Amino acid sequence: MHPAPSVIFFSVFSGLGFGLLFWLGLGWPSPTGVVAFVFFAIAYLLAVGGLIASTFHLGRPERALKAFTQWKTSWLSREAICAVAALLLMAIYGAGAVFLDENWRVIGVLGGVLSLGTVFTTSMIYTQLKTIPRWHSPLTPLNFLSLSIAGGALLAGQVTWALWLIVIAGGVQLATWIIGDRRFTASGTTLATATQLGQIGSVRAFEPPHTGTNYLLREFVYVIGRKHAFKLRVIALLLMTILPVILLLIPFSHVAGGLAVLAHVAGVLTARWLFFAQAEHVVGLYYGKR
Repeated sequence: MHPAPSVIFFSVFSGLGFGLLFWLGLGWPSPTGVVAFVFFAIAYLLAVGGLIASTFHLGRPERALKAFTQWKTSWLSREAICAVAALLLMAIYGAGAVFLDENWRVIGVLGGVLSLGTVFTTSMIYTQLKTIPRWHSPLTPLNFLSLSIAGGALLAGQVTWALWLIVIAGGVQLATWIIGDRRFTASGTTLATATQLGQIGSVRAFEPPHTGTNYLLREFVYVIGRKHAFKLRVIALLLMTILPVILLLIPFSHVAGGLAVLAHVAGVLTARWLFFAQAEHVVGLYYGKR
């Protein structure tokens, strides 16, 4: 798949924002006044900013509101509804903390659960696609959720939780890569099965369908070299897991904490770029790209 920057930014930063809202909703931490305003401002900038970034990848952004009408069949619609519900509930909870020095725990917990629900629905947009075997796996929602919760813990200053959750998220990411590399072959989809001609002999493409490019090639057929991908995986794992853990294990300081956040975000951005760049769509078989 073509790794569009808007979708990468959306999935990474909205995940971090909703992850932070999850921890705030649980009451870890439970700030009030100005401190609460800062925490909620960061969470909303990330969550809402990520959602806005996603609209840049829409063919007709002016029709975005129609996404709310297809909740029975569309994970995109469920994501939109879940996001609005989470943001509204957390706005009420945040207003109580900022202006009234109150932590309405029931509202916070409900908002936190809906925040994670939003991340889950986002992941299911990709998980449901059988045409991309690498994504069509339970590891996809597990990957999105683990990174959201771990990143949220880091932003919320929950150092002990962040240490363990970042390690777990790194393990899930590693498993996602290792198992994902075998998904396309394991799916059994080949040019023979795609054309239903396998029963009469070996099937191969005689000539390319056309000499120029088209929408399908631009969006669904993106090829990245194995050595390049391996280097990026190492960089992603170092930044999103190993370096933040080291920084969190040394005596705490705001500088070390800030560097841990920056390293983690950079690593997640790299991993998410690979998530899209290495997604082999079966349409590539038609063009001899798989």
